[in-house]
Amino acid sequence: MTTTKPSTRDRILVAATDLFGLRGVDAVSLDQIAAEVGVAKQTLLYWFPSKDELLQGVLAQAAADLVLVVGAAVRSATDDPLDRIDAVVRAVFRPAVRRPALLGLIREVSRLPGPVAASLTDQLRPLVDRAHVYLRAEMDAGRLRRADPGLVAALSYATVTGIATEPEALRVNGWEPTAAGLRRLRDELLAFLRAALAP
Repeated sequence: MTTTKPSTRDRILVAATDLFGLRGVDAVSLDQIAAEVGVAKQTLLYWFPSKDELLQGVLAQAAADLVLVVGAAVRSATDDPLDRIDAVVRAVFRPAVRRPALLGLIREVSRLPGPVAASLTDQLRPLVDRAHVYLRAEMDAGRLRRADPGLVAALSYATVTGIATEPEALRVNGWEPTAAGLRRLRDELLAFLRAALAP
């Protein structure tokens, strides 16, 4: 069985995601990314003519990956809405446990200029809208306790982003930024959502 070698463009995106997430967007140069990939800077510029375009590519890839992960989680779960919510939360946390740089990328998104952040928001809007529609329909059907779907989604998002943006505040409360700590936080979020939404 042969495996397909990642394209140069894909390798650039992976390296940029890791470097941006671990060191910060401002702290990483295109030269460093090219060196990490093992290509000339001109090769990187062929695929991404500027750092802003590379950042847009990284964010677009992250958003596309999230859409795929969430879609797969929904399809694999039972019809029970609490099971589906559980599957989605687990699916969203899984990449963060395996690749901590993704949490750093979330932190960086909160620091991006308005147009870049707006682009990411536009890419994620369909996923968020589907979540709101799904939650509202399940609440209307009596299968979930009535609440504000937008607030439920926002609280869940704030938990995930808080890991990246407020690690010191979480440490004060006894949380450690380890794989075991991420799993513990995920389980607490799941328990909270089940308690809040069980009919």
